[in-house]
Amino acid sequence: MAGLIRPEDVAAVKERTSIEDVVREHVTLRTAGTGSLKGLCPFHDEKTPSFTVRPAVGAWHCFGCGEGGDVLSFVMKIDHLSFAESVERLAGKLGMELRYDEATGGRGRRDGEGGLGRRARLVEANRAAAEFYATAFAESPEGQKGRDFLSAKGFNSDDAALFQVGYAPQAGEALTRHLRTKGFTDDELVTAGLSGRGGRGLYDRFRGRVLWPIRDITGDTVGFGARRIYDEDRIQAKYLNTSETPIYRKTSVLYGLDLAKKSMADQRRAVVVEGYTDVMACHLAGVDTAVATCGTAFGVDHIKMLRRILRDESGLSPARVVFTFDGDAAGQKAAMRAFAEDQRWASQSFVAVAPAGQDPNDLRLSGGDEPVRELIEAAVPLFEFAVRSTIAPYDLDRAEERVSAMRAAAPILAGIRDPALRPEYVRTVAGWLGMPVERVGSEMVRAGRASQGRNGRPGSRPGPGQVQGQRQAQGQGQAQWQGGPPPDEGAPGSGAPEGPPQPPVLPTPDLRDPLVSAERQLLQVVLQFPSTLADEALSQLPPDALRAPAHQVVLAGVQAAGGLPASRALSSQGWAARVSSATREEAQGLVNELAVAALPERLDPATGRPPQRYVNSLITRVQEAGLERRISDAMSGLQRAEPGSAEGRSLNEQLSMLFRERARLRAGME
Repeated sequence: MAGLIRPEDVAAVKERTSIEDVVREHVTLRTAGTGSLKGLCPFHDEKTPSFTVRPAVGAWHCFGCGEGGDVLSFVMKIDHLSFAESVERLAGKLGMELRYDEATGGRGRRDGEGGLGRRARLVEANRAAAEFYATAFAESPEGQKGRDFLSAKGFNSDDAALFQVGYAPQAGEALTRHLRTKGFTDDELVTAGLSGRGGRGLYDRFRGRVLWPIRDITGDTVGFGARRIYDEDRIQAKYLNTSETPIYRKTSVLYGLDLAKKSMADQRRAVVVEGYTDVMACHLAGVDTAVATCGTAFGVDHIKMLRRILRDESGLSPARVVFTFDGDAAGQKAAMRAFAEDQRWASQSFVAVAPAGQDPNDLRLSGGDEPVRELIEAAVPLFEFAVRSTIAPYDLDRAEERVSAMRAAAPILAGIRDPALRPEYVRTVAGWLGMPVERVGSEMVRAGRASQGRNGRPGSRPGPGQVQGQRQAQGQGQAQWQGGPPPDEGAPGSGAPEGPPQPPVLPTPDLRDPLVSAERQLLQVVLQFPSTLADEALSQLPPDALRAPAHQVVLAGVQAAGGLPASRALSSQGWAARVSSATREEAQGLVNELAVAALPERLDPATGRPPQRYVNSLITRVQEAGLERRISDAMSGLQRAEPGSAEGRSLNEQLSMLFRERARLRAGME
């Protein structure tokens, strides 16, 4: 078994990979000043973007939740991969062959045939399966059954090829035999969800079905959705999806997202439909932002994913999310489930239901492309649909039914996020019910108070901003202990978890102190723009010259990494990485933050660098503050020394030198 990936290859992967391109696969980014990009954090729920990327430095940091790192840490966290798997994945996209150190004896790595990591092997198996199924659909005599099925849905061979629709042969081992010839092991096929294991060996999971390959947001094929087409198979489920695997989680994928995400980001609109053929119909009709869930209800993970792509942020023009549902009871139930999560969106969501209850595929089949586009454009606000669906079962010709309908609708009105919209919708709903506006408004207020009593606040669902606020409050509570652990922490019977010792927690720098703020800015310049500083700029600045302990540790890391001269031979990304690795563990997160954080001084658009006068003022200010502290310490020592003693003479000489140094520094400032 091969060993650890060689360090020089890891460094090469990081250098050659664009962190901007990798992050954009998951987050829509916009310019946030020279050299910086910003978007909604993929690791916590937020309405105001605090996730920042600096491509030149090769680093990212979220100022909301505190997560950060380089391109490898991003891939590890977003895709739940190990370090080695992340390196292998990025290397694969670069077409780069990795080398492994045999001397490590295979520690830290799980290999498959051909030297690929486990995840890469499973993705490759799914990709090969998609090709096999697509060929069977397009070329095999048995695939005619699948072609006929798709033709009856209004799609031709070009449409099938565009979406790589496939066909699984009825023979129970066709795919398994094919993939074995490609070098995949039985364990890999079972783990990938492509084969099952029975008493007589492996068998194909999908047999006699039309298939749609399901890809993750990066375009990797991770699973399949399969539709029954043979009458004799009616004892089986109509739709069958890949079971949960290490690379496929149905709650975290949306069919068609790989095709739709660019248009979603450009238009800031998403259309959520219910089936694979509905996605095909929408895209072919010009609604190229359509996606569908894969055998599960639309849920929280889906919302988080779309919000990042759409830039569903407070303060921007609203993004538009349109749900299409069948007009039957199941469709209304699905709409109400979507409404239950509506508070998670920063902007308003909509619902589109055709008058006769058709889905987009049926509409296109019967009327062409235009009805599909009209359906999406005619969408109504989701909470309006929720109210209409809620009061629909009541006989509004009867007084007691009207009252019951009003009481059923009141909690929905109370849950409308925008208080300015509530009066207008109260008037609208009062008109639907044929009841006085004041009475409906009073019932809405009563429902809101009742909900507050049950949950401790108005409404029944915490929104993203409130969740973030709770997390921030928790973080502030923890910050009170940053000077050291609580007195009883770790004591017997305290309930403290056992485990490896944690690195000490450094006090958070107090940026209200102008000098500490200047220290931070200087360290930002050191990490982001080292070429603006002379090699000797930090030579007379020992770490203890800085006031904030956390800044002292970072400066020590800079000097341990070779100081400014070492930065000359490295890229910005390589320099930040070297400093991080040379810094004590408890401050490595701060190094990443400083490498990404924007400076308060505007950068020169032509050079992308801060003005030289600003950089010089920072180094001078920090150097002078360090000198003043040393002068103060020496004078204090001189007062305590015996007159005429050797200690006193030494301190006098030291003070003379410090005074001369301060004078030279001040002269240079003039």
